[in-house]
Amino acid sequence: MAIYGDDSTIQEIQTAHRLKLAKFWEIEKGMRILEIGCGQGDTTVVLAHLVGETGFVHGVDIATADYGSPITLGQAASHLKASKLGQQIQMDLAVDVLSDDIEFAEKSFDVVVLSHCSWYFQSADQLAAVLKKARKWGRTLCFAEWDARVTSIEQYPHFLAVLIQAQYEAFKETSISNIRTLFTVEDIKEIVSHTGWQIQREDSIYSPELQDGEWEVGFTLHDYAMELAAVDGIPSKLVNLIQSEVTLLTTITTEGSIKPMSTYVLKGN
Repeated sequence: MAIYGDDSTIQEIQTAHRLKLAKFWEIEKGMRILEIGCGQGDTTVVLAHLVGETGFVHGVDIATADYGSPITLGQAASHLKASKLGQQIQMDLAVDVLSDDIEFAEKSFDVVVLSHCSWYFQSADQLAAVLKKARKWGRTLCFAEWDARVTSIEQYPHFLAVLIQAQYEAFKETSISNIRTLFTVEDIKEIVSHTGWQIQREDSIYSPELQDGEWEVGFTLHDYAMELAAVDGIPSKLVNLIQSEVTLLTTITTEGSIKPMSTYVLKGN
């Protein structure tokens, strides 16, 4: 992975988490994998490592090459392609899998992966459409997303930050935010089942070292006022509610530590 600066600690923690996901999914050497919503390749590189030289990982993402910070998706993809894993990786950006121009042969992939990307989707209908189309392409579905079922008080700031963002994002027609739609575990299970996949295994994986909770809290507190001012049609009562939630978020983050939510994982066919 491309590293920003000289400290690889953050990336090591992120990669260790993806290894946990891949272990649950039982990724094996020689597999052909389609990863939808590959982003900067945090999961892609782990999948490529595990499938080995006889396997292949094709990552696609709707975002453009200049999306992302401090390292863009294009920079990350170029770095991975030039690495020793590059021969078993393909990353295509600005790809809308729902476009009529995007099609793969039936069951051409052993596994279809969506890893920490579903909250980027604009709606439940969009996620359902992607999963339904991908049903033709792969034999197995491997899915991971944050688990909104908070199990400790330290996870609550992460959840509250996500909830605040999801509330004003609901009034946007389009967005480039990290969180656009909040799906609960029950939402995910229903969408997966209704799109033709059968859930075989599921679990909740906790990686307390992940920095994502702190990132989301910081982002929310820094940007919420600007976001609210930019959204048209949001009711004043909801604005007041969000402002109260921000006050609560500020209070609890100054009084205690922040830990990430767990990750809900499933495997189906």
